Amino acid sequence: MHTVSLIAAPARANLESALLDGLARTWDGTGPRWLNPGIAGEFDIPALPSDADQVWSDLQAIGIDLAIQPTAGRRKTILLADMDSTMIDQECIDELADLAGTGPRVAAITARAMNGELNFHEALVERVNLLAGLQESVIQEVLETRITLAAGGRELVATMRANGGYTALVSGGFTSFTGPVARRLGFDEHRANTLLVEDGVLTGHVALPVLGREAKVEALRQIADMRNLTPATVIAVGDGANDLDMLSLAGTGVALHAKPAVAAQAQIRINHADLTALLYLQGYRAAEFVAG
Repeated sequence: MHTVSLIAAPARANLESALLDGLARTWDGTGPRWLNPGIAGEFDIPALPSDADQVWSDLQAIGIDLAIQPTAGRRKTILLADMDSTMIDQECIDELADLAGTGPRVAAITARAMNGELNFHEALVERVNLLAGLQESVIQEVLETRITLAAGGRELVATMRANGGYTALVSGGFTSFTGPVARRLGFDEHRANTLLVEDGVLTGHVALPVLGREAKVEALRQIADMRNLTPATVIAVGDGANDLDMLSLAGTGVALHAKPAVAAQAQIRINHADLTALLYLQGYRAAEFVAG
């Protein structure tokens, strides 16, 4: 048995009963269940439909995300989340570079790295080098004036923790950002790279080894092992090429507003909804959400 989830952007709330009911009938599904009227609904089907890709494309055109996943075990006990452009709306290194006067150069490298066009390790080292000489105090300035939490993140973390889940922020960014962001969102732990500082100034170097694509996979395995669980119990979310292996290993891997090359390889693509989509994918009703 598989569960079909239809999820709209909360601001639009344009998921209509006729669409949900009609698709359930077409795919010989069970009676639809509303998780949040106008925003999220689901139904179960006995077999994967042959026209799923075409229906996904048609729904994308009207701003509705579609996901199909095995019904059994879809409620997870571990959340692993990327930070930049996932749990927050920005890329921290780009914001630092903007204040360092190297914004366009760094942003261009970031875009290519996140799309899988550049080696993540080499791209990170190159970008950090362009921050050399920046005052460490700029980090706090960026946190206070430029960083915004992505919609639905507080509810996602709080709801999973309230239901016994363990949550980890695993980023290719920097601990100077993941620490404050993890505290604001209520994550149990955070892992990231460390910017090196001397006399209150960024040196242009990052501590080794660099936490990148492979380290995110290792983090997933370690966190699951420490709880005597398997990767199948993990729901992971990210948007960049360095998240792909983590998303593939997790029981449910979600590419959220991801780069095209990343979305094309992900298990589940969420292009319109916010982070609460990860709760709807697990069958949580809006009434069960916990405010962060």
